Amino acid sequence: MAGSLIKIDEEIVSSAVASVTLTGIDSTYDVYMLVFNNFVPTTDGHSPQMRVTESGTPNTTANYDVAQKNLFADTTFGGGFAENQTKFLGFSAVGNSAGESSNCIMYLFNFNNASKYSFCTWEGTGVEADGNGAGRQGAGIFSSASACDGVQIIVSSGNIDTGSKFTLYALKK
Repeated sequence: MAGSLIKIDEEIVSSAVASVTLTGIDSTYDVYMLVFNNFVPTTDGHSPQMRVTESGTPNTTANYDVAQKNLFADTTFGGGFAENQTKFLGFSAVGNSAGESSNCIMYLFNFNNASKYSFCTWEGTGVEADGNGAGRQGAGIFSSASACDGVQIIVSSGNIDTGSKFTLYALKK
């Protein structure tokens, strides 16, 4: 697997921002991977969310469908789904105290294929606002056949805090 990842774009947040956009997805590769490390919101108890970009512009239409399984350290497991959203939802409600953050790996499929729906799968872990660990595994479909060239990461409320790191990779064919 050595040499299988090609870094396409990266952003390390140096001061709080409302969003991070990573672009560079094209037809060169079939599968892309988004990784975020040490995601921390400026507002306690909020989660990272994602939109696709088309020509660098986030698509805010209600074409995002998701399903996931939630694994909690302090309570029972759960799950859920949402249809016709304006963004991919479902990541941890992250705290912003010391030691609280979220990390995620997301695989992106069909993103630059204008004749198919784009979809993604993710696995994430984090320490939530209550100080307890949580994990999430899920999938999402952007149910509009369009060529997507990147992703925009936002937070459910507030900004993305300093130190959050986002990297977009391509998987070598």
